[in-house]
Amino acid sequence: MTSARSYIIGYILSVILTLLAPALLWLHIYNHHRFPTHPELYAAAVVLAVLQLVVQLVFFLHIGRESGPRWRLMALFFAIVIVFIVAGGALWIMQDLNGRMMPDQAQMLQYMSEQDGGI
Repeated sequence: MTSARSYIIGYILSVILTLLAPALLWLHIYNHHRFPTHPELYAAAVVLAVLQLVVQLVFFLHIGRESGPRWRLMALFFAIVIVFIVAGGALWIMQDLNGRMMPDQAQMLQYMSEQDGGI
């Protein structure tokens, strides 16, 4: 199914998935940040991104349609694992640094009172 029909279906699905994300954001802003809620909006963005990835892989890169050994598919899964390790590690480090660098409420109030006393 590597015909023009496959590319057209993939293109239409890609356009729909691409336009759904700003439509959800517009709905969120139009409803004064009540619907969809922020966590629902984040989850929807992640789901749309994953669906977009699947559409790109299936309809344009034809992953899973080769008849021989699935080396490309295994290489893709390995690359995805590496990306998750790197991105997850970066987020973990940034969260840890944020916790270590930001003062707590008591330290911040003490610093602010010391600064006000010097004026």
